[in-house]
Amino acid sequence: MSDIPMTVTADATGVFVEHRELMFGVVYNMLGSVADTEDVLQETWLSWTARGGGSPLEGIANPRAYLVRIAVNHALARRAAISRRRETYVGPWLPEPLVADGEDGGVDDPALRTESVSLAMLVVLESLSPLERAVFVLHEVFGYAHTEIAEILDRSPAAVRQLAHRARGHVHARRPLYEAHPRVRREATERFVRAAVGGDIAALMEILAPDVTVWTDAGGKRKRAGLRPVHGRDKAVRLFGSYARRGGGGGGHLELRHRRVNGDDAAVLFDGEEAYAVVVLDLTPDGERVSGVYVVSNPEKLTHVHKGEA
Repeated sequence: MSDIPMTVTADATGVFVEHRELMFGVVYNMLGSVADTEDVLQETWLSWTARGGGSPLEGIANPRAYLVRIAVNHALARRAAISRRRETYVGPWLPEPLVADGEDGGVDDPALRTESVSLAMLVVLESLSPLERAVFVLHEVFGYAHTEIAEILDRSPAAVRQLAHRARGHVHARRPLYEAHPRVRREATERFVRAAVGGDIAALMEILAPDVTVWTDAGGKRKRAGLRPVHGRDKAVRLFGSYARRGGGGGGHLELRHRRVNGDDAAVLFDGEEAYAVVVLDLTPDGERVSGVYVVSNPEKLTHVHKGEA
């Protein structure tokens, strides 16, 4: 937004900035990529500034709704490019994590202010069609009415309700409506990381659920990263045991920092000042065991993750 056309009024620029975080949240939850979200917001800005010969506010009764509509439609258009990239992606693909800068974050941290669903939920949303996902995000996450979504997507309210019904059923069948208490999640994360980094097989057997699944997204850019998800406790324990014996792949000098990732307590491993991996857990409904482990170590997805203060 540095090259603002001279014809764009300060008021129009202020309106865009005022609603930027809302647009970021909507688009990020639709795409699961920080980089693509930033590109979509840039495209939205260009569309906004080009409107009305550089007078975007002229004739717009509800700028917020207008901007969200532009952003959503640019996001839908970008899904095709993302799908093409996924076809040649090496190994499991996970969403790009939204990581708070500090252990407790802060009011100025965009990662905390942005409304976003968990990493595990983003994985489930990947199985929806682009339109189903847009409807689910707008309605379930941001509270838009079906009539509002119909205007954004240029569909009938009946069509939107049908999309919402399909999306909700699909998501709820794969993702029970359960969220662990933050304290429970933090304690489980600490127990798991201690056991995994230390190669404590007994502790891993205790904390991992029998049907646990481990996803490791390295994009082919980390040594010894798996090319497919690992299912089952025994295989997961062997994986983490082998990883610990080899020093974690980062020369044995990885440093652990606790962070909030997509609003949940998680762990980030640093190799020096560089983020090496983000580790997010999915827990069983009782909060006692780990049912899913999501490891994002593709360096291209961690460029916005900073070590910060201890």
